Amino acid sequence: MLAFVLRRLWQMLPTMAGVVLLVFLLFNWVGGDPAYILAGKMSDAEAIANIRRQLGVDQPYHVQLWIFVKQILTFDFGNSWATGESVAHIMATRLGPSLTVLIPLTILETGFGIALALAIAFVRGSLTDRAVMIACTVGMSISILVYIIVFQYGLAYKLGLFPVQGWGASLGENLLRYATLPILIGLAVSIAPTLRLYRSFVLDEVGQDYVRTARAKGLPERRIMWVHVLRNAAIPIITHVMANLPALLIGAFLLERFFGIPGIGREVILAVERSDFPVIKAITVYVAAATMIFNLLTDLLYQAVDPRVQLK
Repeated sequence: MLAFVLRRLWQMLPTMAGVVLLVFLLFNWVGGDPAYILAGKMSDAEAIANIRRQLGVDQPYHVQLWIFVKQILTFDFGNSWATGESVAHIMATRLGPSLTVLIPLTILETGFGIALALAIAFVRGSLTDRAVMIACTVGMSISILVYIIVFQYGLAYKLGLFPVQGWGASLGENLLRYATLPILIGLAVSIAPTLRLYRSFVLDEVGQDYVRTARAKGLPERRIMWVHVLRNAAIPIITHVMANLPALLIGAFLLERFFGIPGIGREVILAVERSDFPVIKAITVYVAAATMIFNLLTDLLYQAVDPRVQLK
């Protein structure tokens, strides 16, 4: 196990190096000169030169690349060009609100998805199964913006069950008051594709030989589904959940923007609008690193779920 983890960490280095090089090239050659963005339209050549010197973009490319690498190694990307706030402080303060929405949403989505997929597998091929799949197709066809507007207008504005926008100071207040409606919207949007996907995972296992053998032995159908089938279907389910976690941090930007949640996704939108390159570069690198780490954790979870899986 230790040898596998060390080997995977070693294999991450060239991938991370490629990500760093790609981000550096995009922001330095394609992104334009940040001095012109910060100086504004009415600036003169001297002001632009001073800004370039302060940012270090007047240095040769190999020096700038080394500075970027040092920023990654020290977790210090400098200050935001738009607000002057430390990028490290921005990341630390924005991560909590995102996780307050992300963690409950992921738990509820996975739990409901598994339970409903197993329940539908009991009545596979029936009218109920077809009706649920049609409802899932309809639900997947509706834009998340429609869900946000309808839920926000109906439940928050008209009925007053939830605040329309805002964010509090404590975890309990945010989780029970401000994050509840965004979590419900996220669950309503994600449950349809999740149910369809998990149903296919479960049905793939239902047709296997070990299921027929278990039935021939007289095992109850409920035990077959919840123990044997679920255990084998857990591997693709884990893959789906772990692969989506890094993307959810950024993908929830619409929820964070509409509900005023000061999370990572909202920060990405603001950074793009302000051309705040230090924040964008930091988030890009961190998401790439998180993706590789979650891939490693996925492989470790495989063996925890099924010891027969050999890690190579």
